[in-house]
Amino acid sequence: MGSVKRWLGYGLLLLVLLFGVLFSIQNDGRVPLDLLIVQLPAQSIALWVLLAFAAGGLAGLLISSVALMRLKGQSARLRRRVNKQNQELDRLRTADLRAALPGAAGGKTTFDNPASDGHRKGS
Repeated sequence: MGSVKRWLGYGLLLLVLLFGVLFSIQNDGRVPLDLLIVQLPAQSIALWVLLAFAAGGLAGLLISSVALMRLKGQSARLRRRVNKQNQELDRLRTADLRAALPGAAGGKTTFDNPASDGHRKGS
């Protein structure tokens, strides 16, 4: 299954590269880019479009990485909380076992009382 995904990824990458080459061949006109403050020199339309596409991709990666880091921090906090609660649960379970053991409370239990097991003296 992993090799199929890998080959599909390679095929998709090749297809995108092919479309990029065809796009740059078809759009070879040169235009300057005016950014209100600065005017960039004339370059091919394909270059400007591909640069805008790359800038958008990088901006998306930056925004998603911030969200991902926030989620990883939240996950680590929750993992620590669960571990702490599991430790407390284990401590409470062992405390309940010690209290249930004969002689742990200092009093008599049903194991210490011979009359409680159904055999009476003198029967």
